[in-house]
Amino acid sequence: MREFKELSSIQTVDVFIKANELSFLYISRPNCSVCHGLLPQVQELMGKYPEIKLGHINAEAVEEVAGRFSIFTVPVLLLFVEGKEYVREARIVHMDLFEEKLDKIYKNVVR
Repeated sequence: MREFKELSSIQTVDVFIKANELSFLYISRPNCSVCHGLLPQVQELMGKYPEIKLGHINAEAVEEVAGRFSIFTVPVLLLFVEGKEYVREARIVHMDLFEEKLDKIYKNVVR
């Protein structure tokens, strides 16, 4: 399973997105059971996409993240391609549909 880089400020989040062609953010809160249940599934899935850089944000520690990305619930999964948001999933994530979206984008970006 791939590990996520912990992003502890909105500035590090912005740098992370800009520095990577493919960047993925997993935004959660410590007391969120859905967040904790979904994370291992996402980690396992991301093993198929080695070129996607993985970042994790604790929404309690980085409160600005809610305003920056218009987040009203957690978990939120965001995929950026060259700094532009391409995929957004929130709260209840259907992993098979999420994987289809990732496949299409990944195959078009990574050659």
